[in-house]
Amino acid sequence: MREFQFSLSYQTGVDEYADTLRRHDSLRSEAIVSCLDPTELWRLELVTGDTEALEALDPLLTDESLDRESISARDCRARRCHSVIESDATHRIVYTYVGDVSYCDAVPLIAAQYLDGGSLFEVVRADGESHWRVLMQDDETVGMVYDTLTGRLADGIAFEFGHLEPAAGWRGDLLGVQSLPEEQRELLELAVERGYFETPRDVTLSELADELELPRSTASYRLRRAVAELATGYVNGWY
Repeated sequence: MREFQFSLSYQTGVDEYADTLRRHDSLRSEAIVSCLDPTELWRLELVTGDTEALEALDPLLTDESLDRESISARDCRARRCHSVIESDATHRIVYTYVGDVSYCDAVPLIAAQYLDGGSLFEVVRADGESHWRVLMQDDETVGMVYDTLTGRLADGIAFEFGHLEPAAGWRGDLLGVQSLPEEQRELLELAVERGYFETPRDVTLSELADELELPRSTASYRLRRAVAELATGYVNGWY
């Protein structure tokens, strides 16, 4: 397998999504994108940031009329739908489907015109930039992908080549994200804050349970499950 890595930089005013990320420097978007042909794509996106920044971004995450795919001056002619599948004070996970594409200058859809089916795309966006990695079976036609991408860029978007080399480091971090249930996360955060994991402990499990008005057995179970999830994720390379 081969990977093609490059970056796109957006000037202010070119892309509303990029502008919002630039205004709120705590925001970071990581997405896995897949498409089998130039007529549809799927995106699973994790957005992290502080509460205020995420609330400012929320309307763009779910606006099905907003074109977040095109890198050219031409809008995509396609149908899109979004579904927020996880949301809390520090992150959102959003599933997007773009289908019935009659024309769209999106990176994955352009690449799908030249690469064999099965390519996978990773894109990280922050501070007005997007960093792309394309996982593909071979690079025989990647030159045509490069020529088309650079030839269709809108004014104000700059392309920077990264590398073209054997694929490495594809750990699937986004798909492996461990998101603790709210009740487990609340207890774990309180335990850290109160010094439960200090040596010696500054607080007992019973005291934590009392503070959250929980039975001690419930608090014990939630804390054990939270620690187990995090430990499993660490061993599996998700953190």
